[in-house]
Amino acid sequence: MSVKIYETLTVECETGNYHTFCPISCVSWLYQKIEDSFFLVVGTKTCGYFLQNALGVMIFAEPRYAMAELEEGDISAQLNDYEGLKRLCLRIRKDRDPSVIIWIGTCTTEIIKMDLEGMAPKLEWEIGIPILVARANGLDYAFTQGEDTVLAAMAHRCPEPELSVRERKEIIQNLFSFHSRKKEKLAEYANHPSLVLFGSLPSNVASQLNLELKRQSIKVSGWLPAQRYTDLPSLGDGIYVCGVNPFLSRTATTLIRREKCELIGAPFPIGPDGTRAWIEKICPVLGVETQGLEEREERIWDSLKDYLDLVRGKSVFFMGDNLLEVSLARFLIRCGMIVYEIGIPYMDKRYQAAELSLLQDTCIKMCVPIPRIVEKPDNSNQIRRIRELQPDLAITGMAHANPLEARGISTKWSVEFTFAQIHGFANARDVLELVTRPLRRQKNLEDLDRTTLVRKNNKFAISQ
Repeated sequence: MSVKIYETLTVECETGNYHTFCPISCVSWLYQKIEDSFFLVVGTKTCGYFLQNALGVMIFAEPRYAMAELEEGDISAQLNDYEGLKRLCLRIRKDRDPSVIIWIGTCTTEIIKMDLEGMAPKLEWEIGIPILVARANGLDYAFTQGEDTVLAAMAHRCPEPELSVRERKEIIQNLFSFHSRKKEKLAEYANHPSLVLFGSLPSNVASQLNLELKRQSIKVSGWLPAQRYTDLPSLGDGIYVCGVNPFLSRTATTLIRREKCELIGAPFPIGPDGTRAWIEKICPVLGVETQGLEEREERIWDSLKDYLDLVRGKSVFFMGDNLLEVSLARFLIRCGMIVYEIGIPYMDKRYQAAELSLLQDTCIKMCVPIPRIVEKPDNSNQIRRIRELQPDLAITGMAHANPLEARGISTKWSVEFTFAQIHGFANARDVLELVTRPLRRQKNLEDLDRTTLVRKNNKFAISQ
């Protein structure tokens, strides 16, 4: 099969099903990120079994999530069991005393039209704890979008800025004028509007991105989500926001339309090239001139030389699972790999516009054809294309990994990139570690086969 070559970036669309995890899996990383939260998933026994199996690895820590199981009577009679939820929330308050309780509505609550949004404000007033409602159900395109719905709901609870931009500037100028010691401390940063970053990252990775921006004299005013619900950042007119993950389009829309924030459209900080482009998009908007970024990126590429030698010239095929596909493909193309196809469950072209533009520029820079991007791919068609193209690696959901391995195609679970630390300059090595692991395993197997064959031939020659 000949590879389709595109002169410009195009997005095709098929009519396949979504072969991804359930979005309620977002609980697994969000309850760890928001330390004073409690997640209550409202659904059936099936949802409980999924949580128990998918999130049951936390052996030594008591998790801050629970399951509110709907009985058959609740479903068939379409009851809104206010008293049942109240009893659970009172128990949560007594046992855990969280700063916020987040209700995760599942497919069942969506189908029976359970009025979680109507019950939450009344119950919140009764028990005295904020209750957020997020519809993270299987009707979404990808499991990572569960985080998107939670952050969009949380954005409504962010406080408004107490001071206008002009008033903040005046206060900063006064501090510079009258407090010399404060002046030295504030001088590390430029005098720029507030910047809030959105997307859930491990605390150490968020600190790394904060530090990279600090190198450019930019101060991050806050993160959505914050490490504690009580530390949510201020949002409103005059506040600039920028995302770190490509699956947060609903959150971005909420921040623009409801909170009146200014969105900085940037590629996502995955890989040295993406991190540099991310910073280069933020700095001019805030009136800051970048310094030393090119040298910083080159040092990272030099440190990756051993991995680049392994992947250069190898081919990869993305089946589509977690919405990170375009960013990962762009980075791997920059590393010298050949990307045959980028499958993605859902493409928001407006939110990913800067990332798509960087992908096109990267292909031109590396003198390779622009890969086909297939939204909502039909997996039968994809498997047929994989069989004909025979890529060195397929990055796929867990459902297709073993069947592809049985047919001689090396695979990597895309879910591993979701949970790995892949953002920023410092973590580019971790991305390539994940990508090269199946390639190294395949090479070791081939070397073992050759060694075994040589030994057999030597034994045969001696016996003759």
